[in-house]
Amino acid sequence: MSKPLGSPWNDSSKNLVRDLALGLSRYDAVAFGRRGGPPSLGRARLEPLHPHERHGFRPGLRENGRVLARLLLGARTDAWHFFFAPNAKTSSVARLLARTRRARTVQTVCSVPADGADLEQVLFGERVVVLSNHTERRFLAAGIARERLVRIAPAAPPLEVPTAEQRRSTRRELGLHGERPLLLYPGDLEFGRAAALVLEAHAELGPEVELALACRVKTPRARAVEAELRERTRALGTASRVHFVGETPKILELVAAADIVTLPSTAAYAKMDYPLVLLEAMALARPVVVATDTPAAELAEDGAALAVTPNAPTLAAHFGRLFADEGEREALGRAARAAARERFGRERMAEAYELLYDGLLAG
Repeated sequence: MSKPLGSPWNDSSKNLVRDLALGLSRYDAVAFGRRGGPPSLGRARLEPLHPHERHGFRPGLRENGRVLARLLLGARTDAWHFFFAPNAKTSSVARLLARTRRARTVQTVCSVPADGADLEQVLFGERVVVLSNHTERRFLAAGIARERLVRIAPAAPPLEVPTAEQRRSTRRELGLHGERPLLLYPGDLEFGRAAALVLEAHAELGPEVELALACRVKTPRARAVEAELRERTRALGTASRVHFVGETPKILELVAAADIVTLPSTAAYAKMDYPLVLLEAMALARPVVVATDTPAAELAEDGAALAVTPNAPTLAAHFGRLFADEGEREALGRAARAAARERFGRERMAEAYELLYDGLLAG
């Protein structure tokens, strides 16, 4: 159970389900998709409970009602696996339905609950999957039983690295300079201060460095924040080399075209522990810079990314060093791509989930 499976593949939770379905080797799955979508996805059969593609990221009330009816009245399966950001309302309904149908349950926490959330209330699964050490430690400290928790990192999709000419072409298509150094911030505007930090750090770099912000509007507040950031670029004198790309269907091409991808946010709320766009950047051999003391900092293990103190001078120093040293950028990109294949491979993730299913169903 997740958001409706199908394109566009621009949501962390449904991409996680897609990669699991494509990686399964021993289990068959039933997942919920949209009418007109593909009938299957790897070993997952898609039931078209949802209407054709609609705008927005959250299913409507009627769509949720179809899912509830399917769970309550539909054919039984060996287990139910839920993928969503925990919240009290949805968790309460899922807990009640599972008890009614006597279903075995797995719950993958796709993004961390808000600070202060009652974890016992929002974590209902017999097995609870966390994506990072950071979240595992938080849940254990809050009293969640260790035997309920399983840590399984998400998958980085297999992606082809584009040629230098393809990267230049993407930049020109998106209104960016084809040859200048490019720093990309593909994160939130309204959660945390990461976008503002990157703007301040960018202002300390040379006048040839361009910055692109590719940010999806998640709340009404995002428009106001963008206006404030635009005003800040004028005050910093960087407006001519800062590009507010917004949401784009060419996000993968833009990530691949960047020289450095950074998301130094200290707020993990409403985002996957290891943000999907950073896993995609690593798969595309892009150097990635994140903030210390966050779930995303774990991407820096084995030298696959850089985790730095999230303040503007420190960020600027690291960006400047990377821009000045092409060899270091390329080495970091190679390490990132190797980690995407080895630590975050689709088959490795699916194998871990199948072992979890084995243990759950044997109990």
